[in-house]
Amino acid sequence: MDQLLRKLTLIYPPTVEDHIVDLLVNAEPPLAGFTTWKADGHGQDFSMASVRERVRGRAARGVLAVVLPRSRLGTVLEEIRSRVGTPDLTYWIEPVESIGRLARVDADSAPVAA
Repeated sequence: MDQLLRKLTLIYPPTVEDHIVDLLVNAEPPLAGFTTWKADGHGQDFSMASVRERVRGRAARGVLAVVLPRSRLGTVLEEIRSRVGTPDLTYWIEPVESIGRLARVDADSAPVAA
């Protein structure tokens, strides 16, 4: 089984965030986790922006990042494509060289040497 990891980043209108999150929370097999945050999109094409966004010169966007095995990318993207009704969703995929957690070092314990 291909365990090479990739980071999938999605950029989408805030109106579809709950739907995307629900799809990923309920993915089978389960995903290890993902992160979302709010952002402003900037660019030349504001054809799908609201009047408020056009006045502000930026469009409200949601961002989602998930690290998953490369072998799951096609299935996850197709699920989102087929079940989230928006043409205004952008994605990109990046290789993940390393992933882990930084262990907290207590004041009473010495750091672990590599």
